[in-house]
Amino acid sequence: MLLIGLLQTPAVFSQDWYLLPADTETRWSSFENPTSQKGQGGKENKGAKGHAYDRIGAHGSQVIFSDRGAGTIRRIWLTVNDRSPAMLRSLRIEMYWDNAAQPAVSAPLGDFFGIGLGRRTPFESELFSDPEGRSFNCYVPMPYRTAARIVIVNDSDQDLDLLFYDVNFLRVKQQPANMLYFHTYWHREQKTELGKDFEILPNVMGNGRFLGSNLGVIADSIYQDTWWGEGEVKMFLDQDTQFPTLVGSGTEDYIGTAWGQGRYAHRYQGSPIEDKQHRQWAFYRYHVPDPVYFRRQCRITIQQIGGAPLEKVRELRSKGAPLIPISASSAAFTKILEMSPVPDLNDAKFPEGWINFYRQDDWSATAYFYLDKPQNNLPRIASVRERTIGLLPGGNP
Repeated sequence: MLLIGLLQTPAVFSQDWYLLPADTETRWSSFENPTSQKGQGGKENKGAKGHAYDRIGAHGSQVIFSDRGAGTIRRIWLTVNDRSPAMLRSLRIEMYWDNAAQPAVSAPLGDFFGIGLGRRTPFESELFSDPEGRSFNCYVPMPYRTAARIVIVNDSDQDLDLLFYDVNFLRVKQQPANMLYFHTYWHREQKTELGKDFEILPNVMGNGRFLGSNLGVIADSIYQDTWWGEGEVKMFLDQDTQFPTLVGSGTEDYIGTAWGQGRYAHRYQGSPIEDKQHRQWAFYRYHVPDPVYFRRQCRITIQQIGGAPLEKVRELRSKGAPLIPISASSAAFTKILEMSPVPDLNDAKFPEGWINFYRQDDWSATAYFYLDKPQNNLPRIASVRERTIGLLPGGNP
């Protein structure tokens, strides 16, 4: 319940569970009652489980939630029979608030529900969970003032035979004046640009709150088994330009662990996927107890930096790996990019020790944020080919 208070939602979400809020109605949307109307649930097959699931044909879509008036979605649960990485990246979840023309949420289904790369595994966080690795749960409050709609789109060439779902929400008389709308942005770069930060969230305009993100990394084999996660997260808030207001000290540091990234899943940070065999990691960090607010604009990036001992870095360079050394750590920390002149990697006087270097990998991210408007200014979601290329074939190992 900590999340509810910090999101500044109405008093109906009070921690006092035993209080009965006024002017609030509980509703569920499912195939058994898609209109969520009072006394209209479970009518098919004379009430005997008449419509538990449905299908979405290739390149088809299914509306799973539609409501008019003010309300707040409190929970989304769903499952599908095809949970392969290709299908979980081909299925797209979209959410529209207050009859907006463009969706506030548009993301691959699997990535939206807390784990990237089209992978599934049992995990639990404050915002998402998957008890046994085969279902999808979301507990992010999603308020709206006049209307809401959620659509599942099948961008693949394959039929999806089984879709089960329910959306649990509260109808209210009105929302408070400072209510913010929930948004999601998904983005992937199959090969990041050398020396350029990956954008978790491009520059978004308005007042709001960055809620956090889940990220996926497919490390390039050209770097062998060297560490990929030295990059720092940067948060450019409001009028920040060249340099950010908020900055971390390394990838796993930002997520909440240290010196590497094993497998774990906690309330606000976790790494449910740690697959060294396939060079894949999927991890998350949610700013619930430590909110990140912005008043005009927000941009979130992460540096593309790895690290290895000096001789290993020299070996990688000799084999054609694209890299730019930036710092060295041994008895002292050396800022290589501030040296004059900057030494060549094979120079005998090059600093010894652990070398941090710019590198290129396959990164994807699902950013979650609240905004004071039902639409955002961000690019549309990438094509299904861009979303699915290079994923693990078949099911999850």
